[in-house]
Amino acid sequence: MAAGARDSAIQITRPLESPAADILTTPAVEFLGALARNFEQRRTELLAARVTRQAAFDRGELPDFLVSTASIRQSEWSVAPIPKDLTDRRVEITGPTDRKMVINALNSCANVFMADFEDANSPTWANSIEGQVNLRDAVNRSIRLTSPEGKKYELAERTATLMVRPRGWHLVEKHFLVDGRPISASLFDFGLFFFHNAAELLKRGSGPYFYLPKMESHLEARLWNDVFLFAQDRLSIPRGSIRATVLIETILAAFEMDEILWELREHSAGLNCGRWDYIFSFIKKFRKRPDFVLPDRSLVTMDRHFLNSYVQLLIKTCHRRGIHAMGGMAAQIPIKSDPDANERAIEKVRQDKLREVRAGHDGTWVAHPGLVPVAKAIFDQHMPRPNQIDRKRQDVQVTTADLVAVPDGDITAEGLRWNIDVGLQYLEAWLGGLGCVPIYNLMEDAATAEICRAQVWQWVEFGVKLKDGRNVSRDLVRTIIAEQSAKIAASRSSQTIARAAELLDRLTAGGDFPDFLTLPAYDSLD
Repeated sequence: MAAGARDSAIQITRPLESPAADILTTPAVEFLGALARNFEQRRTELLAARVTRQAAFDRGELPDFLVSTASIRQSEWSVAPIPKDLTDRRVEITGPTDRKMVINALNSCANVFMADFEDANSPTWANSIEGQVNLRDAVNRSIRLTSPEGKKYELAERTATLMVRPRGWHLVEKHFLVDGRPISASLFDFGLFFFHNAAELLKRGSGPYFYLPKMESHLEARLWNDVFLFAQDRLSIPRGSIRATVLIETILAAFEMDEILWELREHSAGLNCGRWDYIFSFIKKFRKRPDFVLPDRSLVTMDRHFLNSYVQLLIKTCHRRGIHAMGGMAAQIPIKSDPDANERAIEKVRQDKLREVRAGHDGTWVAHPGLVPVAKAIFDQHMPRPNQIDRKRQDVQVTTADLVAVPDGDITAEGLRWNIDVGLQYLEAWLGGLGCVPIYNLMEDAATAEICRAQVWQWVEFGVKLKDGRNVSRDLVRTIIAEQSAKIAASRSSQTIARAAELLDRLTAGGDFPDFLTLPAYDSLD
């Protein structure tokens, strides 16, 4: 029988020392076991359904709006009323769950802090457990930190509303086994946070609020809704206390936005434009189609027709159902060393947020506390009320053709090298335990790294011609991987660059497409 668990069929493969023992208490472990046993079969069935749908796309089919759910799209209904502390979400800051980040983000003057166990997190056991400890301490306001230099960090009197993003349905937590199988990482992250904090959050006038990533269908949203109902009933938390914003970050979910809101209507906090994963999903789902090859990442901007169409449809859908339509993340971060470059970066953020608020978004994301006032100024100027849900956008008419319109543009040697360089540096950091990394003055996370490696894979798969006349081949990619990894190794001491280079080589080789880089990479983590 595992330490800390009364159920002999639950095994925890890492020592239950502090802080793990403080979080994986016997009741918490039993709660996780109940979640796994009630929902694991449905999760695996839904993942199998993803494979079946992908096979159809590989044969040349395209997604479309579902005939079977047309009545949901056509009828009038609304989601549950918005909780008071989620009414105004004009600026949300996101980031990993390390102690300093949690304090700084909650103190940042953003309206919401999304604490991220997913794309901004490298899911080592230590990161996963310490993140839960940090969030528990933040909820009960006991969180403090003294840096090695003696600087003290603690919560301000007024803090951002907390939301939590668990890992996606496709991932597992390999160190927690139920009946011999790893638990869903989604259930692990959600379950521990909910178990330890739901009642306290409600007592403090808030609630257990979540962001839900990587969904591909309304059936996956239905699974989440059933998890919510089970968890609330199990812990005697009132139904409807949980609220969840769904990230629309797959091309398939874009065709089921109404249906996703319908499934979660008692628990919905709206939808979010997860732009980077959405671009990655576009490449992944149409990976066998040479007519769906995308140009350089720098050219796939939010004004391109397929991305603008998805934004407009999301805003219209959310506002029709009486709930927030959240904007996405601009990748720029402040550049303290170069005032001119910093102003150019800040201006890009301003223009991105101006585009979002004018389109009708009710809020936006930033990745750095220094960008909170920049985004807030834009939304304050153009959205004087807490949100603009009353803008119904009935002028918007989006078709299947709009959502799958392939943008044109060059594929360049510089773009190829950039993707490989950024992919290498991100994987190097991720394997070392960091999931959110500033690279060339942009904040890169797993979603942006996925675009890098997926584009290289796509270009190898179809042997696309670069602007300079060369064809992209596996040999060319391997040469650039070797060159860039050598530069990184020469510039700094790294324990992980060789593994990162090996992994990127596998992920960009053409042939079979690994669905997520985090799946093979996770095998290398503690």
